[in-house]
Amino acid sequence: MAGRKRKLSEVDMGVLEQLLGYHVRRAQLNFFAGFSEACADLGLSPGLFAVLEVVYRNPGLTQTAVSKALGTDRSAMVAAIDKLESMNLLERRPSENDRRSYALYATEHCQSWYPSAEDKVKLHEEKVLTNLESAERDQLLALLQKLNAEKA
Repeated sequence: MAGRKRKLSEVDMGVLEQLLGYHVRRAQLNFFAGFSEACADLGLSPGLFAVLEVVYRNPGLTQTAVSKALGTDRSAMVAAIDKLESMNLLERRPSENDRRSYALYATEHCQSWYPSAEDKVKLHEEKVLTNLESAERDQLLALLQKLNAEKA
């Protein structure tokens, strides 16, 4: 019966069951799907939130510095900054150190808007992590940070 429908629990996942990368990716997809739902009214994607967080906490960084901090492609950063600028959350100002680049700052609107957005993101994270004990969350975060640490 090759065409018979199987329950998901009956599907042989083979080596995928043992691959950490597969499970990390599945977890990421779950986080991102819920994030999009939780933050739809804010107009933020996980990527935009990451850019906003870094600039909010580090005013005056250049687009290149933000890109490096997040480990993302510089070319994608331009579109993200354009979007956040159009939402009146970030602004570009000429850099004091390099006239060829711009420094990024949270707008006055962002200063008052951002704390509630951050609370919404934290609430989403809490919801996703309900199956983990506090110590397990700490351990998972430490392990993922270790995996993502830059190699010297």
